Amino acid sequence: MPHTSRPRFGIMTAPMQVDYQDILRVWREADDIPAIEHAWLFDHLLPIGGDPDGPIHEGWTLLSALAAQTRRLRLGLLVTSNRFRPPAMLAKIATTVDVVSGGRLDFGIGVGSRPSPPQARREYPAYGLPFHDTAHAVGSLAEACTVIRRLWTEDKPFDFDGTYVQLTGAFGNPKPVQRPHPPVLIGGRSAATLRVVAEHADLWNIPGGDMDDVVRRSALLDRYCADIGRDPASITRSIHLAVSYDRPDVTREAIGAAIGAGFGHIVLGLPSPYPVGVARWVAEELIDTSA
Repeated sequence: MPHTSRPRFGIMTAPMQVDYQDILRVWREADDIPAIEHAWLFDHLLPIGGDPDGPIHEGWTLLSALAAQTRRLRLGLLVTSNRFRPPAMLAKIATTVDVVSGGRLDFGIGVGSRPSPPQARREYPAYGLPFHDTAHAVGSLAEACTVIRRLWTEDKPFDFDGTYVQLTGAFGNPKPVQRPHPPVLIGGRSAATLRVVAEHADLWNIPGGDMDDVVRRSALLDRYCADIGRDPASITRSIHLAVSYDRPDVTREAIGAAIGAGFGHIVLGLPSPYPVGVARWVAEELIDTSA
């Protein structure tokens, strides 16, 4: 993957063990800092860290509220669990956020909770949701991407008779502000998911950590793109990196390694509680020294 000329930096605030006002403060501050170009939430229904019975906010509802309270940041969920919502309903929700934000949505989606962290598995019985096997989850993700794109772009109702998704008279009105549709970011690292990425994604996100594995996964995505005749460079490589407030040098090293590996879309995960002025700190200590 060729190096991008200018990395695009963003932040991620996991909406658990925090109050709405805490996240709103950080996003409003980031919205005034041009070096921070995008901001993200995650999509869980119960906490996956800290107090298992602590507070957690629903991602899309919170995203819409933050879209109305910001003016510049691109925004999204890193990433929506395709297991939580029927895809046609998700297309409608995402369209609403794109409209509220004035066309700033990056549509993040993935298979759904992995077996790790194990806390994530609690969500399904707690909310009466089925947890299907991996083959079902990956197949339904591919069909969801197809259906969602059609709902965003087609001007007449349509039927869809898939293996996992069946729709009759499906239609989306209004359409998203962005044309032809919001960018689609797919998150994941498995080979099966990467095949879906090659076919459907504008951006691909992977959690950082083991950079050797990240590089191997990126090369595998290149191969899958070649298999279907797609230019691998047409998929922006995105990575989520955990921020250390106490050891910014460690975070800077991780950023440098990711950019060197061809990842031009950097999402910096901010641990809570959020220090006063954390967005400015991120810009000055992490982004300005790395870009």
